Amino acid sequence: MELKLNRPICFFDLETTGIDICKDRIVEISVFKVFPNGNKESKTWLVNPEMPIPPVVTAVHGITNEKVANEPTFKDLAPTIYNMIKDSDLAGYNSDRFDIPLLAEELLRVGLDFDMKSRVSVDVQTIFHKMEERTLAAALKFYCGKSLENAHSAEADTMATYEILKAQLDRYPELENDMKLLSEFTTRKKSVDFAGFIVLDKDGEECFSFGKHKGIKVEKVLETEPGYFGWIQNADFPLYTKKVLTAIKLRKLNTKFN
Repeated sequence: MELKLNRPICFFDLETTGIDICKDRIVEISVFKVFPNGNKESKTWLVNPEMPIPPVVTAVHGITNEKVANEPTFKDLAPTIYNMIKDSDLAGYNSDRFDIPLLAEELLRVGLDFDMKSRVSVDVQTIFHKMEERTLAAALKFYCGKSLENAHSAEADTMATYEILKAQLDRYPELENDMKLLSEFTTRKKSVDFAGFIVLDKDGEECFSFGKHKGIKVEKVLETEPGYFGWIQNADFPLYTKKVLTAIKLRKLNTKFN
């Protein structure tokens, strides 16, 4: 089944120096863009992360320090990548919890603002886990009858994810071929920031999802314990989380003054 699209959608996958959204960097990114008229565009870049790739990580994706030593940095590639995805919905495998948050961090580091306000995301892994509980390689075998060659290559994983989503739509008639509805189906929780430190409660208001203020509304914490804002800004939280928290604080101040 081909995808019904109102705007382009970019399937993408990252290979990185690790799994810490705040500290780790991209070493390979692949983007496969599908347009509503059926046209497709694919780009893959190796990236110099400007930090060592741990041997244990190289053992997973096969990308060595030597392989990326003379490749462009993310700062060099960021305008091209941003222009490719800026008009598109996003899709990936475990992308809501890892790839999108880490990509947002990389873009913010080089001064490119990025958010999901005007787009949706579809996490193909969530569809798979809700329906079958398997890995990416097993998903490709289960849905498409194919073996995943070059696993943990960003390009191979990206193309596998695209093929799986189309096959999932064929297999499950209850899934609607609509990116907004698929996004809602694959959303695990209503996060305000990508990393999920700030979420929406049952009233649709922002609250913290961690620590001593877990489940408490953000505005209430900022009012009763203003130092908590400064602690988060100076601690090792994602840049996007800090940006969201700042916006909430400014909104509260503007409401107070008005």
